[in-house]
Amino acid sequence: MKKFFKLLGALLLLFIVAGTILYFTKNEAVPEGKKGKEADALAIKMFNAINHDTFENTEIIEWSFRGTNFYKWHKEKNKVEVSWDENKVILNTKQPKKSEVFVNSKKVDNQEIVQTATDFFNNDSFWLVAPYKIFDVGTERRIVNHEGKDALLITYTSGGSTPGDSYLWILDDNYMPTSFKMWTSIIPIGGISATWGDWKNTESGIKLPKSHTLSLLDLQIPMGNVKAYNENANKLAHKVLKAIDHEAYKKTNFLEWSFGGKRAFKWDKENNIADVSWESFRVNLHTRDLEKSTVFFDGEKQEITDEEIITRAWDIFNNDSFWLVAPHKLFDDNVIRTVQKVAGKDALFVKYMTGGSTPGDSYLWILDSAFVPKSYKMFVPSMKMNGVSATWEDWITTESGTLLPTNHTFGNGGKLSMGEVKGYN
Repeated sequence: MKKFFKLLGALLLLFIVAGTILYFTKNEAVPEGKKGKEADALAIKMFNAINHDTFENTEIIEWSFRGTNFYKWHKEKNKVEVSWDENKVILNTKQPKKSEVFVNSKKVDNQEIVQTATDFFNNDSFWLVAPYKIFDVGTERRIVNHEGKDALLITYTSGGSTPGDSYLWILDDNYMPTSFKMWTSIIPIGGISATWGDWKNTESGIKLPKSHTLSLLDLQIPMGNVKAYNENANKLAHKVLKAIDHEAYKKTNFLEWSFGGKRAFKWDKENNIADVSWESFRVNLHTRDLEKSTVFFDGEKQEITDEEIITRAWDIFNNDSFWLVAPHKLFDDNVIRTVQKVAGKDALFVKYMTGGSTPGDSYLWILDSAFVPKSYKMFVPSMKMNGVSATWEDWITTESGTLLPTNHTFGNGGKLSMGEVKGYN
């Protein structure tokens, strides 16, 4: 028995020595930085890089923490479902005493479990959304020179479960966070770093990390199946698609229309080929492989294809087809949907992050009582449009069964005709 206690003592001493060495070799002091406009400007650049505006409008976020704690956060309702072991808490983040607790699916009254859920949520959500909290109430921002580049030091003077913690954000050339260094009450060694690089572009438009790696012992922190989406906006968008018979649109093989009497189109949707005509040009445009496109001038095929004309046809097609089928594109890849109130009614705000000729454009769809679009407001930075309105009117049911508009009227009274619109198979 004496040998056992001697061995235990030796191991304890070894751990103490190792911990002391680790502390003195790894521990760093909180860096000094400068508060003010420069720090805030750097923080705003970081905000823009992570699409902070979409975070504010995100309705629901789901994730887990190291495979033990599981979350479904209803941001707009200030409620989060927190689950671990046999416990489930419907946590009211604004009024914790109104939270509901379930143990083995049975409802109980246990404020200690509520507090545990609160602490779990504060810690585990920070590892998911910390970059979006740099302007929270009680934060201080300082700009720090780190290895010759600007870094952002955030100190939380209040809030959360551990006020007083500081984090130094390391950013890439596009101001995306790549890692941070930590000075926290729960980690005795200052300056331990963690990666923020395994980003996921979510449905709601925000960027969230899928995992982290800590410099201390190469510890891994998986965040599970990370999701962020806008359930109410999706429901409203589906009502629009049903109203305009999107299922029939998906099965429509051919669309024909014109644009203001200046350009004419015949689009073979099934084979991704559009016949685009204007002035003396006609382009057989292969929308998925532009190099296969051919150009005709005054009815004669060009032996050497003019790439500028192909590009012009592509831009024309993107613009003019949008005025015909935009409501059918609500669930395209990298489209962000949110709900906004207009005159007390739900309107659908749609932002196209990629695709087309001018990615980043946004449109606020105003709907009639049957959820058919009757107008929208356009936010197109490249054309300096900030809320320019246009109607979507004179909808017809095509031969293929889908609904398409035939006319538009702009806020200044200008008219745009889509000509004789056809959809068939």
